[in-house]
Amino acid sequence: MVTDVGVPCRRSMLEVDAFMGAKVLERFPAGSPRGSWPAEEYAAARRAAGEPATVVMDLKSDAFLVIVPRRDED
Repeated sequence: MVTDVGVPCRRSMLEVDAFMGAKVLERFPAGSPRGSWPAEEYAAARRAAGEPATVVMDLKSDAFLVIVPRRDED
């Protein structure tokens, strides 16, 4: 992402770096009536089971993704 003065936005670059190599556990359409709630509920259940699940928005596919960091054995 580039700011309106033509300088790359550092925050966006950090976000991309943080999720590179992540494993997608589940996808939820962003257009659902409940919004991100199904993804958040799924991620909470995975966290309760001991997985470090996070919800992110994939703008290209217009979906909420539940991701976990990729392990070496994956």
